[in-house]
Amino acid sequence: MDRRSISVLASGHAMVDACQGAVPALLPFLISRRGYSYAEATSLLLVMTICSSLLQPLFGYITDSRSISWLLPGGVLAGGLGIAMVGLVDSHTMTLVAVGLAGLGVGAYHPEGARNANYVAGTKRRATAMSFYGVGGNIGFAIGPVLITLLVLAFGLDGIVWFALPMTIGAIWLASEMPRIDALRLAALGRSAARGASGRDRWIPFAGIATVAGFRSSAYFGLQAFVPIFLITGLGTSDAIGNAALSVLLAAGIAGTLIGGSLADRLGNRPVLVVSLAMVCPLVLALLAAGVAGAFILVSLIGFFLFGTFSIAVVMGQEFLPNRIGVASGVTLGAAIGFGGFVAWLLGLLADQTSLTTVMIVIAALPVPAFLISLLLPGENEPGTSTQELS
Repeated sequence: MDRRSISVLASGHAMVDACQGAVPALLPFLISRRGYSYAEATSLLLVMTICSSLLQPLFGYITDSRSISWLLPGGVLAGGLGIAMVGLVDSHTMTLVAVGLAGLGVGAYHPEGARNANYVAGTKRRATAMSFYGVGGNIGFAIGPVLITLLVLAFGLDGIVWFALPMTIGAIWLASEMPRIDALRLAALGRSAARGASGRDRWIPFAGIATVAGFRSSAYFGLQAFVPIFLITGLGTSDAIGNAALSVLLAAGIAGTLIGGSLADRLGNRPVLVVSLAMVCPLVLALLAAGVAGAFILVSLIGFFLFGTFSIAVVMGQEFLPNRIGVASGVTLGAAIGFGGFVAWLLGLLADQTSLTTVMIVIAALPVPAFLISLLLPGENEPGTSTQELS
């Protein structure tokens, strides 16, 4: 694994996901200072989700035909400029255009970034490399709201334009690193071609891992939305304690992503995936009966096991489609996230019609189909999956 290159790709991932994470933080300011309605404000989230997540398979399809390295610095630059434009425009229509530009930058970066993370990882550290890449995105989601809040409080809405500065610097840095990453990608493709090791695309197992990624993402977004609410409403804690539980969930998820990727490289992808998914349902159900202290322990374990499957699902998707790595990345990253966000919205509707307990039980059940499907997926050493095909 080329650590320098994976660090660059993970840093770019952090930058584009900071753009994505900035949008929810913008909404309260746009409502209070520009008079946007709730519908107008939340429409920005819809545009960001469509452009950044649901279009990723399309970008992956394009880059599978021809690698387009400039999408990496270009995606960061477009993301930063799009968010910065929100501070300069006045109309809701132009704000939608600005957020759409940012979303296209985010969507363009992810498949190409994940493809290159696969190539610079070497043959034995793919899950580890993908875990570093994924953690970069987690960090970016956390940084985006902080940057937006600091800029607005210091300079007003016009100050959002300064969001473009670090992203432009980052894009220039990424562009300077692209010759090294391109050389590693070409070398990896050359070695694969010399061995005749590209393998065949196996769409049925890929459909399985894509489904696993979708259910995992649904549980992920459901927990993000409802863990704080459960602690505040169900256990009677303060808002601060509820948000602290969310922070614990996310922090444990970062640890789980890193450790899960390392274990997958040592023990195999499928065993780690199966065990991790098996743990989530009973832990979420136990949360319903826990006190505050126990809830924090359970939340950390839930985050660790659920988020630990992130890099594994992406790598398995790439292995099942060795000739369509961009498409595999776009589906297991972007489309899965978009599906998860949609399910989280459905869970909100369910909560309005039933109860918080019912929603938590549904969230606990979401990883179960993923677990059952994971049992049926071919492993690295099973028939039809040769070492060459996975190289």
